[in-house]
Amino acid sequence: MKKIALMGRSEAGKTTLTQALKGEKIHYHKTQYVNNFDVIIDTPGEYAQTKGLGHALALYTYEADIVGLLCSATEPYCLFPPCCTCMANREVIGIVTKINDPDAHVERSADWLRLAGCKKIFYVDSKKQEGIPELLEYLREEGDVMPWEKGNGEGKTDPLNCENKKKEN
Repeated sequence: MKKIALMGRSEAGKTTLTQALKGEKIHYHKTQYVNNFDVIIDTPGEYAQTKGLGHALALYTYEADIVGLLCSATEPYCLFPPCCTCMANREVIGIVTKINDPDAHVERSADWLRLAGCKKIFYVDSKKQEGIPELLEYLREEGDVMPWEKGNGEGKTDPLNCENKKKEN
């Protein structure tokens, strides 16, 4: 599985997306520091919102194969400036979150991510698992077994195979 670094404003849905990608039960958890999992880097929104902490995000992109810029469909403005993806030395994808919220403006958020330079856009509702299989499939590498192809033997699936990787180490 390709490693993805998730970046966006506070409450854009980075941690909720992380939980959905890992197959965990969704619960609110404020990210206070960078969580570097096997195949996901979950970053605090403050790192993207504070000029002095932005350099840390740049460093974490070196540990990822793909950078995911998140923009909630409920956000009143976009954090990412136009053409900012050209500064990354990794592939950058856009992820529109909270697509089923009653106040969602999905296409506006997608347009902001395209303006930032994202060529590929994913639309997700982490709580309903909508868009999660498509994102997992995009992160898939040759030889990866996806959760819908095979369970982990305990009646539940671990989409990113994190538990098995922990046991191997």
